[in-house]
Amino acid sequence: MMTLMRAEFIKIRRKGFLFLACLGAFGVVALQMVNYGVRKDYLLSLSEDDWSYYLLNVQSFIPIAIVLGVTILTYQIANIEDETNAWKQQLALPISKIGLYTAKFLTVSFFLAVASFLLAIFTFIYGLTLDFTQAVPIKELLRQSFYPMFAVMPILAFQLWLSLVCRTPSIPTTAGIVQFLLTYSAYSLPDWTPWKWVLLPEPRLNVGLGMMFGLIIFIIGIYDFYRRDVK
Repeated sequence: MMTLMRAEFIKIRRKGFLFLACLGAFGVVALQMVNYGVRKDYLLSLSEDDWSYYLLNVQSFIPIAIVLGVTILTYQIANIEDETNAWKQQLALPISKIGLYTAKFLTVSFFLAVASFLLAIFTFIYGLTLDFTQAVPIKELLRQSFYPMFAVMPILAFQLWLSLVCRTPSIPTTAGIVQFLLTYSAYSLPDWTPWKWVLLPEPRLNVGLGMMFGLIIFIIGIYDFYRRDVK
Protein backbone atom coordinates (compact mmCIF):
# COMPACT_ATOMS: atom_id res chain seq x y z
CA MET A 1 0.00 0.00 0.00
CA MET A 2 2.83 2.42 0.76
CA THR A 3 4.22 1.79 -2.73
CA LEU A 4 0.85 2.65 -4.26
CA MET A 5 0.60 5.74 -2.06
CA ARG A 6 4.05 6.92 -3.18
CA ALA A 7 3.01 6.33 -6.80
CA GLU A 8 -0.10 8.48 -6.29
CA PHE A 9 1.96 11.28 -4.76
CA ILE A 10 4.32 11.18 -7.74
CA LYS A 11 1.40 11.38 -10.18
CA ILE A 12 -0.19 14.36 -8.44
CA ARG A 13 3.08 16.21 -7.87
CA ARG A 14 2.19 18.98 -10.33
CA LYS A 15 -1.57 18.93 -9.80
CA GLY A 16 -1.61 21.52 -7.03
CA PHE A 17 -3.09 19.33 -4.31
CA LEU A 18 -0.98 20.91 -1.57
CA PHE A 19 -1.79 24.38 -2.89
CA LEU A 20 -5.51 23.58 -2.80
CA ALA A 21 -5.21 22.33 0.79
CA CYS A 22 -3.42 25.52 1.81
CA LEU A 23 -5.81 27.74 -0.13
CA GLY A 24 -8.89 26.12 1.39
CA ALA A 25 -7.61 26.44 4.96
CA PHE A 26 -6.37 29.99 4.49
CA GLY A 27 -9.50 31.06 2.61
CA VAL A 28 -11.77 30.12 5.50
CA VAL A 29 -9.71 32.21 7.94
CA ALA A 30 -9.24 35.01 5.40
CA LEU A 31 -12.99 35.55 5.37
CA GLN A 32 -12.80 36.25 9.10
CA MET A 33 -9.86 38.57 8.53
CA VAL A 34 -12.18 40.65 6.38
CA ASN A 35 -15.08 40.23 8.80
CA TYR A 36 -13.13 41.31 11.90
CA GLY A 37 -11.14 43.87 9.98
CA VAL A 38 -14.31 45.71 8.99
CA ARG A 39 -16.44 45.36 12.14
CA LYS A 40 -14.32 44.03 14.99
CA ASP A 41 -15.87 46.26 17.68
CA TYR A 42 -19.37 45.22 16.70
CA LEU A 43 -18.51 41.51 16.70
CA LEU A 44 -16.81 41.75 20.09
CA SER A 45 -19.97 43.35 21.51
CA LEU A 46 -22.09 40.34 20.53
CA SER A 47 -20.57 37.88 22.99
CA GLU A 48 -18.71 37.83 26.28
CA ASP A 49 -16.60 34.87 25.12
CA ASP A 50 -14.71 36.36 22.20
CA TRP A 51 -12.74 33.21 21.33
CA SER A 52 -15.82 30.98 21.16
CA TYR A 53 -17.67 33.50 19.01
CA TYR A 54 -14.67 33.85 16.72
CA LEU A 55 -14.44 30.06 16.35
CA LEU A 56 -18.17 29.93 15.63
CA ASN A 57 -17.70 32.43 12.80
CA VAL A 58 -14.83 30.39 11.37
CA GLN A 59 -16.79 27.16 11.69
CA SER A 60 -19.69 28.50 9.65
CA PHE A 61 -17.57 28.41 6.47
CA ILE A 62 -15.80 25.07 7.04
CA PRO A 63 -18.57 22.75 5.73
CA ILE A 64 -18.91 24.32 2.29
CA ALA A 65 -15.13 24.68 1.97
CA ILE A 66 -14.45 21.02 2.79
CA VAL A 67 -17.19 19.70 0.50
CA LEU A 68 -15.92 21.87 -2.34
CA GLY A 69 -12.40 20.64 -1.65
CA VAL A 70 -13.52 17.00 -1.67
CA THR A 71 -15.25 17.50 -5.03
CA ILE A 72 -12.16 19.06 -6.61
CA LEU A 73 -9.62 16.62 -5.16
CA THR A 74 -11.58 13.46 -6.00
CA TYR A 75 -12.16 14.63 -9.55
CA GLN A 76 -8.50 15.56 -9.97
CA ILE A 77 -7.11 12.29 -8.61
CA ALA A 78 -9.47 10.23 -10.75
CA ASN A 79 -8.70 12.31 -13.83
CA ILE A 80 -4.96 11.60 -13.78
CA GLU A 81 -5.29 8.33 -15.70
CA ASP A 82 -8.11 9.71 -17.86
CA GLU A 83 -5.90 12.48 -19.24
CA THR A 84 -3.41 9.99 -20.69
CA ASN A 85 -5.76 7.01 -21.18
CA ALA A 86 -3.49 5.12 -18.79
CA TRP A 87 -6.04 2.93 -17.00
CA LYS A 88 -5.22 -0.22 -18.98
CA GLN A 89 -1.47 0.31 -18.61
CA GLN A 90 -1.89 1.03 -14.90
CA LEU A 91 -3.91 -2.10 -14.23
CA ALA A 92 -1.65 -4.23 -16.43
CA LEU A 93 0.98 -3.85 -13.71
CA PRO A 94 1.06 -6.36 -10.82
CA ILE A 95 -1.22 -4.25 -8.62
CA SER A 96 -4.79 -4.85 -7.52
CA LYS A 97 -7.72 -2.63 -8.40
CA ILE A 98 -8.68 -2.67 -4.73
CA GLY A 99 -5.22 -1.41 -3.77
CA LEU A 100 -5.32 1.33 -6.40
CA TYR A 101 -8.77 2.50 -5.28
CA THR A 102 -7.73 2.49 -1.63
CA ALA A 103 -4.54 4.43 -2.39
CA LYS A 104 -6.53 7.17 -4.11
CA PHE A 105 -8.96 7.36 -1.20
CA LEU A 106 -6.13 7.60 1.34
CA THR A 107 -4.32 10.22 -0.74
CA VAL A 108 -7.36 12.51 -0.77
CA SER A 109 -7.86 11.85 2.95
CA PHE A 110 -4.24 12.83 3.59
CA PHE A 111 -4.70 16.22 1.95
CA LEU A 112 -7.91 16.76 3.91
CA ALA A 113 -5.87 16.11 7.06
CA VAL A 114 -3.25 18.61 5.89
CA ALA A 115 -5.97 21.21 5.25
CA SER A 116 -7.47 20.56 8.71
CA PHE A 117 -4.07 20.97 10.37
CA LEU A 118 -3.41 24.21 8.50
CA LEU A 119 -6.89 25.46 9.36
CA ALA A 120 -6.15 24.95 13.06
CA ILE A 121 -2.84 26.81 12.72
CA PHE A 122 -4.27 29.73 10.73
CA THR A 123 -7.28 30.02 13.05
CA PHE A 124 -5.03 30.07 16.11
CA ILE A 125 -2.57 32.61 14.70
CA TYR A 126 -5.20 35.07 13.52
CA GLY A 127 -7.09 34.69 16.78
CA LEU A 128 -3.97 35.74 18.67
CA THR A 129 -3.73 38.92 16.61
CA LEU A 130 -7.24 39.92 17.73
CA ASP A 131 -6.03 40.25 21.35
CA PHE A 132 -8.90 38.39 23.00
CA THR A 133 -8.79 38.48 26.79
CA GLN A 134 -9.91 34.88 27.33
CA ALA A 135 -7.67 31.80 27.25
CA VAL A 136 -7.44 29.97 23.94
CA PRO A 137 -9.95 27.05 23.87
CA ILE A 138 -7.52 24.58 22.32
CA LYS A 139 -9.84 21.57 22.50
CA GLU A 140 -12.66 23.46 20.82
CA LEU A 141 -10.30 24.77 18.15
CA LEU A 142 -8.95 21.30 17.35
CA ARG A 143 -12.40 19.72 17.39
CA GLN A 144 -13.75 22.32 15.00
CA SER A 145 -10.76 21.92 12.66
CA PHE A 146 -10.53 18.11 12.51
CA TYR A 147 -14.02 16.73 13.15
CA PRO A 148 -15.45 17.86 9.77
CA MET A 149 -12.76 15.78 8.04
CA PHE A 150 -14.29 12.63 9.55
CA ALA A 151 -17.90 13.75 9.17
CA VAL A 152 -17.41 14.37 5.44
CA MET A 153 -16.23 10.80 4.71
CA PRO A 154 -19.53 9.64 3.13
CA ILE A 155 -19.35 12.53 0.66
CA LEU A 156 -15.68 11.80 -0.05
CA ALA A 157 -16.35 8.09 -0.61
CA PHE A 158 -19.32 8.82 -2.88
CA GLN A 159 -17.52 11.46 -4.96
CA LEU A 160 -14.47 9.24 -5.43
CA TRP A 161 -16.69 6.33 -6.44
CA LEU A 162 -18.47 8.43 -9.07
CA SER A 163 -15.23 9.97 -10.33
CA LEU A 164 -13.57 6.57 -10.83
CA VAL A 165 -16.42 4.63 -12.42
CA CYS A 166 -18.23 7.24 -14.52
CA ARG A 167 -17.05 7.61 -18.08
CA THR A 168 -18.70 11.02 -18.35
CA PRO A 169 -16.88 13.68 -16.27
CA SER A 170 -20.03 15.79 -16.04
CA ILE A 171 -21.69 13.25 -13.72
CA PRO A 172 -19.28 13.56 -10.74
CA THR A 173 -19.03 17.30 -11.38
CA THR A 174 -22.79 17.71 -11.26
CA ALA A 175 -22.98 15.52 -8.17
CA GLY A 176 -20.32 17.68 -6.52
CA ILE A 177 -22.29 20.84 -7.25
CA VAL A 178 -25.41 19.27 -5.77
CA GLN A 179 -23.42 18.20 -2.68
CA PHE A 180 -22.13 21.75 -2.32
CA LEU A 181 -25.62 23.26 -2.56
CA LEU A 182 -27.05 20.76 -0.09
CA THR A 183 -24.24 21.54 2.35
CA TYR A 184 -24.86 25.26 1.92
CA SER A 185 -28.52 24.77 2.88
CA ALA A 186 -27.84 22.01 5.42
CA TYR A 187 -29.21 24.03 8.34
CA SER A 188 -32.70 23.39 6.98
CA LEU A 189 -32.11 19.65 6.37
CA PRO A 190 -32.95 16.82 8.80
CA ASP A 191 -30.24 15.78 11.25
CA TRP A 192 -29.93 12.32 9.63
CA THR A 193 -28.64 13.70 6.30
CA PRO A 194 -24.84 13.48 5.74
CA TRP A 195 -24.67 17.13 4.66
CA LYS A 196 -25.94 18.12 8.09
CA TRP A 197 -23.26 16.01 9.80
CA VAL A 198 -20.50 18.26 8.44
CA LEU A 199 -22.03 21.13 10.42
CA LEU A 200 -21.43 19.08 13.61
CA PRO A 201 -24.74 19.66 15.42
CA GLU A 202 -23.81 16.60 17.54
CA PRO A 203 -20.01 16.43 17.07
CA ARG A 204 -19.19 12.94 18.35
CA LEU A 205 -22.30 11.37 16.84
CA ASN A 206 -21.67 13.10 13.51
CA VAL A 207 -18.06 11.91 13.43
CA GLY A 208 -19.14 8.35 14.23
CA LEU A 209 -21.87 8.35 11.59
CA GLY A 210 -19.56 9.92 9.05
CA MET A 211 -16.87 7.29 9.54
CA MET A 212 -19.36 4.40 9.57
CA PHE A 213 -21.28 5.40 6.45
CA GLY A 214 -18.08 6.55 4.77
CA LEU A 215 -16.70 3.02 5.23
CA ILE A 216 -19.89 1.47 3.87
CA ILE A 217 -19.89 3.65 0.74
CA PHE A 218 -16.14 3.07 0.36
CA ILE A 219 -16.67 -0.72 0.35
CA ILE A 220 -19.54 -0.44 -2.14
CA GLY A 221 -17.37 1.77 -4.35
CA ILE A 222 -14.47 -0.69 -4.22
CA TYR A 223 -16.76 -3.57 -5.19
CA ASP A 224 -18.25 -1.64 -8.10
CA PHE A 225 -14.83 -0.46 -9.30
CA TYR A 226 -13.42 -3.99 -9.04
CA ARG A 227 -16.14 -5.59 -11.15
CA ARG A 228 -16.16 -2.97 -13.91
CA ASP A 229 -14.02 -2.99 -17.01
CA VAL A 230 -11.31 -0.33 -17.12
CA LYS A 231 -12.06 2.92 -18.90
